Amino acid sequence: MKAWTILGLAATLSLGAWAQPKTYSVDPTHSSVVFNIRHLVSQVEGRFRQFQGTIQLDEKNLAQSRVDFSVDSSSIYTDNDKRDAHLRGDDFFAVEKFPKLTFQSKRVIPRGKNQFDVVGTMTMRGVSKPMMVPVTLLGVGPGMQGEVAGFRSDFSLNRKDFGIVWNSNLDKGGSVLGDEVQVRLLVEAGRQ
Repeated sequence: MKAWTILGLAATLSLGAWAQPKTYSVDPTHSSVVFNIRHLVSQVEGRFRQFQGTIQLDEKNLAQSRVDFSVDSSSIYTDNDKRDAHLRGDDFFAVEKFPKLTFQSKRVIPRGKNQFDVVGTMTMRGVSKPMMVPVTLLGVGPGMQGEVAGFRSDFSLNRKDFGIVWNSNLDKGGSVLGDEVQVRLLVEAGRQ
């Protein structure tokens, strides 16, 4: 093999390795999974305290990026022990049977500078549904222990689509809970 062919092959392999997506692990101590839902005429907020995820980020070609995210359903917390026990039970998340809520991306669609839609499958309470989640890349830079990336996502989902149908009708009309759940993810992830 000629020397220039070997050099060209080496350069191609180097560029290919450089162009690979960077893999980040979600840092749960600097991230949050928060939700709110209508309760009577107001909103009640809750969060999940245990979650994990991996993000493969290709800044040059966002379409090549991937996300795998899971939440421990038993970690739900609304600052009310009785309500949290009800949410962990069979009327809602049935955490003994379904310990995880998951999202796995299928593709990423760039929408503009640092904006993209992540298309994937959400699984909750054993029900899997296609879902599109809008994401903003907040930045990539140095952290305390290496490179970090920040993300934010705000989206809504209908809890009934995932088999969470419990509600109670009020004597004078209306119901206790709304169907739409607003979700906010604030994620800081460290490069592996």
